[in-house]
Amino acid sequence: MSTAGWGSRMHVVLVEPEIPQNTGNIARTCAATGTTMHLIRPLGFSTADRYLKRAGLDYWSLVTVHYHDSFAELQKCYPDHPFFFTSVIGKQFHSDISYPPDSFLVFGKETEGLPRTLLQANAVNCIRLPMVPGARSLNLSNSVAVVLFEALRQQGFPGLR
Repeated sequence: MSTAGWGSRMHVVLVEPEIPQNTGNIARTCAATGTTMHLIRPLGFSTADRYLKRAGLDYWSLVTVHYHDSFAELQKCYPDHPFFFTSVIGKQFHSDISYPPDSFLVFGKETEGLPRTLLQANAVNCIRLPMVPGARSLNLSNSVAVVLFEALRQQGFPGLR
């Protein structure tokens, strides 16, 4: 899918995703917004998984997906891009910061979130979604949609109508 002329291109990063339906739903959101999706291995499913394909429906041909063997490998490919790490321990709400074009929005696996070492090394760029006390977390695909659309809203929804 070509996004030439769209201006900003956002990136969604899933670190070791486990549930194919979530990844399929996120792929659909990325396709509909012209967002690049990055998957960090190991994945908890096969990319040929029927649940993954069903959740993404006919959007797989419209999304750009890159696979990386580690988060460090991803960062080496994009050293000058801003990264934002979503976690329940983030100090800032997702809506309290500015997202420059070409930002990377990083999300952890469904059962554990992002590794503590990654969060500690990037504490200044950790964000969270507001929730009532006692709520553990939102569904991964819902979290991606909320953060991604806030970033796109701040940029004036480039290329979207």
